[in-house]
Amino acid sequence: MSLLFKGRAQGAERVGISPLQQLTMFFVSHIRQALASLGELWRNRAASMMTIAVLGLSITLPSTLYILLKNTERVSAGWDQASEITLFLHRSTQIGDIHQLQTRLGLWPEIEKVEHIDKSQAMDEFKQLSGFGDALNHLDDNPLPDVLLVTPTSKHTSPTAAGLLLDKLRKEREVEVGQLDIQWLERLHGLVGIAKELVSVIALLLFLAVVLIIGNTIRLNILNKRDEILVMKLVGATDAFIQRPFLYTGFWYGLLGGLLAWVTVALLLWWMSDSIAKVAQLYQTQFSLDGLQGDALLTMLGLSVFLGLAGSMISVHKHIRAIEPK
Repeated sequence: MSLLFKGRAQGAERVGISPLQQLTMFFVSHIRQALASLGELWRNRAASMMTIAVLGLSITLPSTLYILLKNTERVSAGWDQASEITLFLHRSTQIGDIHQLQTRLGLWPEIEKVEHIDKSQAMDEFKQLSGFGDALNHLDDNPLPDVLLVTPTSKHTSPTAAGLLLDKLRKEREVEVGQLDIQWLERLHGLVGIAKELVSVIALLLFLAVVLIIGNTIRLNILNKRDEILVMKLVGATDAFIQRPFLYTGFWYGLLGGLLAWVTVALLLWWMSDSIAKVAQLYQTQFSLDGLQGDALLTMLGLSVFLGLAGSMISVHKHIRAIEPK
């Protein structure tokens, strides 16, 4: 259906039509225009596919970086929860005092779990791991102290909160030395923060590029149909009606570009899965990347559609209003 025919249909008078019929015709008109704009893309398959490919690849990069960042946060969250504060107790501390300290610390709101490692148990483990079992058997006394492993709650695993908890634990009279490797936690959180900012900047630039690409594509479509738009305005078609097919074109560009980005991200993750599995085996663990699923997929598709509509709206509001019959 040509734009001229649509304009004549819009400009025709509707006499004796009920509000329900008008509402039905309104939705039918939207569906017909949406399908007509999709057919227009199909008739210009080569140019449309090139534009969709550019949009899809532009959305693929920030989506892939987002997935990698989320998986990194998932792994680092496990590291944070596994981080422990090591308390070396005075060698003169009696076993009853150690149990009382363990019970007392377990009641602190900042602490999730307190584990006691007996000095004899620590010596047995050291003999097995060090390879000096025979030599250590000749020691007259066990030089190792009793140790408490304190696991903070998830709210107190940040470097600042863990450091404050360590200072508080060092004040206990049974504690001789308290240790926490805060430096690697600070580096981890710092790298994750930089990665978040980098992903945000890259995504913003690429999304701006998507809006400009769609806007320029819609502008060319408007210029190609300038004569039809002039005739439509002469027969009384409104700017809103004339703009609607171009807006649907932007919608289809955004939706198809988002679907292409989703497929591309899935292929990239599938291609990387073997390498990630090999690295996980080196650390004797199992790990797999979580892709775009559920809310993340809907968010990406919704964002790509929004970008398509934003680019088309900017273009049609500027160029269609500038086309006026003289």
